[in-house]
Amino acid sequence: MTELVVTTATDGGEVLADAARVGNKFARQEVLRRAGFRVPEFFCLPAAAFDEALDALRPSLPAEPADGADRAQVESWCAAAREALVGARLPVALAERIRKEFAAVAGPEGLVAVRACVVPAAAGAGADGAADAPETDGGDGADTADGADTADTAEAIGEDSAVDPFAGMSDSFLYVDEDGLEDAVLRCWASAFNPQAVRYRTLRGLDPLRARVAVGIQRMVLGTRSFVAFTRDPRDGAVRRVVAAAYGIGEGVVQEKADIDHFFHDPATDEVTALTVRKQWSMGLPEGAAAGAPVLLPVAGELADVPVLDDGQVRAVAELAARVEELFGVPQDIEGALTEDGLVHLLQARPLVTAPPTATAGTAPATGTATADAAPEEPGNDQVYWGNHNITESFPGVSGALTFSQSREFYRRSFTDLYRRMGVPESWVRDNAHRLARMVGYLEGQVYYRLDDWHALHGQMPMFELVRRGWEQAMGITGPARGERRWSAPAVALALPRLAWRSALHPWQVKSFLRWWDRQMAEAETIGDSPEELIAFYRRLWERAGERWGVTLVNAFIALVVLGAGSVLLRRWTGEGPQVLVGLMGGGRENRSLEAVRAAMGLAELVGAVPELRAAVLDDASDPEQLWQQIVEGHHGAAVGDAARGYVARYGDRALHDLKLEEPTPRQRPWTVLALIRPLVRQGATVAANRADEQAAARKARERLHEVLPNPVRRAVLLGVTSLARDLARIREDTRFCRTQLFGLSRDVMWRLGAELARTGVLDDALDVADLTVEEVIGAFDGTGTVTDLRALVALRRTQRERWAKNPQRPALLGTPAGLPFARALPGASAVGTAAAADDGLLRGIGSSGGVVRGRAKVVLDPSTDPDLAVGRILVARETDPGWLFLMMSATGMVVERGTLLSHTAITGRLLGVPTVVAVPGATAIPDGAWIEIDGAAGTVRLLPPSEQPAEPDEPEVSDGTASAATTAPTDGTATTEKGDRT
Repeated sequence: MTELVVTTATDGGEVLADAARVGNKFARQEVLRRAGFRVPEFFCLPAAAFDEALDALRPSLPAEPADGADRAQVESWCAAAREALVGARLPVALAERIRKEFAAVAGPEGLVAVRACVVPAAAGAGADGAADAPETDGGDGADTADGADTADTAEAIGEDSAVDPFAGMSDSFLYVDEDGLEDAVLRCWASAFNPQAVRYRTLRGLDPLRARVAVGIQRMVLGTRSFVAFTRDPRDGAVRRVVAAAYGIGEGVVQEKADIDHFFHDPATDEVTALTVRKQWSMGLPEGAAAGAPVLLPVAGELADVPVLDDGQVRAVAELAARVEELFGVPQDIEGALTEDGLVHLLQARPLVTAPPTATAGTAPATGTATADAAPEEPGNDQVYWGNHNITESFPGVSGALTFSQSREFYRRSFTDLYRRMGVPESWVRDNAHRLARMVGYLEGQVYYRLDDWHALHGQMPMFELVRRGWEQAMGITGPARGERRWSAPAVALALPRLAWRSALHPWQVKSFLRWWDRQMAEAETIGDSPEELIAFYRRLWERAGERWGVTLVNAFIALVVLGAGSVLLRRWTGEGPQVLVGLMGGGRENRSLEAVRAAMGLAELVGAVPELRAAVLDDASDPEQLWQQIVEGHHGAAVGDAARGYVARYGDRALHDLKLEEPTPRQRPWTVLALIRPLVRQGATVAANRADEQAAARKARERLHEVLPNPVRRAVLLGVTSLARDLARIREDTRFCRTQLFGLSRDVMWRLGAELARTGVLDDALDVADLTVEEVIGAFDGTGTVTDLRALVALRRTQRERWAKNPQRPALLGTPAGLPFARALPGASAVGTAAAADDGLLRGIGSSGGVVRGRAKVVLDPSTDPDLAVGRILVARETDPGWLFLMMSATGMVVERGTLLSHTAITGRLLGVPTVVAVPGATAIPDGAWIEIDGAAGTVRLLPPSEQPAEPDEPEVSDGTASAATTAPTDGTATTEKGDRT
């Protein structure tokens, strides 16, 4: 008779140690328990119990799809099976048995963790669920009773295997009491048929109908501190123990919801180093609850700055991890918890997959590192360098496959045109097409520049030597990632006439480009809805763009030359830093980005002039979609309706993250314009006042130049240089707006094609195209696609993207080992360069818009933050893109970790007259709400001590612009409020 509940007492551990029956997760726990490790008591319902439960329900289920059935039939049957399992009841005898074992491991009032584990599918299993042998990639892979693993490369395909972890595919439940036990078991079984699991198995070539789940029920350890530990440094595979620990239970560490300290233990020296943070949150049982799902809980104030583990505890955890590695024979990733009595409990262990460490000269590479395949040959010390210092303005955070594929195409086409225009031989460009195709990389969802290819490609232009230093600064390139000089001074001199000729032609070429682009936008209005028309338009658009977009990059090149020349002249003639040059770049003709801002201001003025409409816009309870419809239908006046429709028609592609094709813009969600203009309505912002502020800032900059440079001839030269720089900056913003529209047209085409794929049942939802590449979307229509089950591919990529989104932010500049498959190289990535620590308490960056302002910091990591929350605050962010304009307009100052003098943040700060400092390492570590002072000319940020903080309410009331949390300091030391004059 098959045993449906297995404990150490019933079989001596023989079944519990068999991964083919209880899964890799629980089999390893039994091996660890028998080896003497402190593993909490547990028992299992092996896969056979799942088989019997499903067999009992088969008569009520639809007929099982035959071999070769289409995906829709398979998914329909799996959904029915899942629903049936969730709604089922355990047989009386089984329910009584698990309650008995529950009492044995947890006590009558205790709590348990109930976890599912995908078990290797049984070969030859039929409708009756009989199992002949486990489904493997070449071996059983079960943990053997003597405690040794078979090779991980031959481990059975199931959850927590080294071959395929099935991460996130099955369910687990914590803090379960006896009353919730039966429901938790049934839901664990049902998770075998979770939609994402079904599609994932389909994509992996595994039969979803043969999915099997074991359930482990383990005494819940009420840890006060929890940890995850690695016996190798996962960044480079070095023999170094790494421990991540947080207060509360381990879900806070694993899901990265708690605040986590990191510890590093060197087994050779026994030295412990720590990287700690201020702890505000842990995870645990809700206060006062006897059972239930874990929640975020505040960390006690006295523990906030205390390391989660002391050095002795770190060494104890490191020793525990080393003993687990010794048992299984390969590097390990373990999870555990410390209880109030100080005991360390081991909860899970699995093989750690890392890249092999790079051996130093004369040192043999470390052995014993587990990889998904045999370890590759040592690649040596060569590094591939990656940077995202300024590309995060365009593609922040994790991007979908659609966005990355479009960005890759953009860089390939536009830079091919740049090199053609700058005289690089066509034959060389063709021979280096592989470099153009990988100018950007996809590092677990984050878009990075591949810097070695940028160096090689740009290095073909002799004129590049004129701007290399400024370009590397703009790209955030330092240390060994910097390139070497390729051209001699005479070669550069010979290239100067060509650059001069190119610069002379540039204004005419820009005008031609902008006229051409406006024609493309007009043509887009005439395109029909059929997939054939949409695809043909998309292909034409990008083919044409590839022949012209190099003009915009020539502009950036010339701008770097001009800025460099201006900075040199300013320094030689006045001894001043670039802040004077920055101020002189303000004013001038409006660019298209600024036109968008002032169009929004104009709309806000019209809204504010209609009292009932103003009240509705400022009322959080208003339905924005309904209110927008009333506006465009003229219910609040023809002028407001015309302005609203005109704004979306002209500027509807401008939004937060407007180059990320998975993100909607006002073109798709026009009512979101109301959220953008709300702070402008509240502040009473006007176009006239904004223009006056800009002109006043430019006038002050000219007055300052007159003071520091009395020589009229030199002053005229410098004014001429800055006038040219201002024109180039305007062109940059004009063409960036065109780029926004280019991606906006692409978004529109892809979303419309997605809607057709959803309508015809190929996808579940139109926006599922976010997890497909451009060619996969188009290939679904024109017969060039290589994947027919796009649903399964979307499910895989979505699961992957959601997992990546939980990862910590990677360094802006990093290196990976060369010569390895990228999946093996990326775990060995290491940061390049470190920020120099100031000894005067100041954070330093690049001053990009002059003025000194004091105020409370508003740290914004999620750009969807309501702009109202930035009113009167100093905005602090990692990076911005053009879609942040409305947040910027609400702020009295800006501090950003990324950026350059020509970045969007810097230009916008100057246009708005807002003191701005960019390229400030670690800026987002400033506490939200802290009083700070920024100097937009000197490029400094200072946290104010209590003695210098104004005596104002902690949370100033937001009104029509009459109250603010910020003050600005003119040169005479007096203070003005809100948007007063800035030094």
